[in-house]
Amino acid sequence: MMKKQNGIETVINGHQIIPVVTIERAQEIDPIIERLLTNGIRIIEVTLRTDFALEGIERIKKQYGDDIVVGAGTVIRPDQIERLAQIGIDFMVSPGLSSDLADAMDQSGIAFLPGVATPSEIIACVGRGYNVLKFFPAELFGGIPALKTYGQVFPSVQFCPTGGITQDTYPSYLSLSNVVSVGGSWMMK
Repeated sequence: MMKKQNGIETVINGHQIIPVVTIERAQEIDPIIERLLTNGIRIIEVTLRTDFALEGIERIKKQYGDDIVVGAGTVIRPDQIERLAQIGIDFMVSPGLSSDLADAMDQSGIAFLPGVATPSEIIACVGRGYNVLKFFPAELFGGIPALKTYGQVFPSVQFCPTGGITQDTYPSYLSLSNVVSVGGSWMMK
């Protein structure tokens, strides 16, 4: 039997903070990774928002793959997953989910976090057997009060909220029983 979401729980276990990083040039990679490792952070989500993103992810995976868990964010199309599989990415994150994207993620063998914001989206994911979800954009869609409510309505679901979370607010998110980790870029500033 295949693990739920290709084993995402195992991949993110022990990583309460997931830095979400956008990389535009090769010169940015070493300083970013060194900063994370120096601060005891051993996971990174590189967004697919730049022309350099896939090359950057490949370089990070080759150079630092033994030291850091490497993920790709902003995955919105099945063709991106094919390329990420060739790179050997550890996990991927989508801001939302379509049935085509969900099917491609399921079949990829790569651990993944699908993005949700509304109860209907959560119900659709639960219906597919997903129980660890990205809550995005967290602050825009109600933040901590929304997650408290979702905890009562969807007790079997764990969340990784991302979007608008700051150095000041992340501990409050992590204190919620249905939050497994938080994503953001505050630690890179």
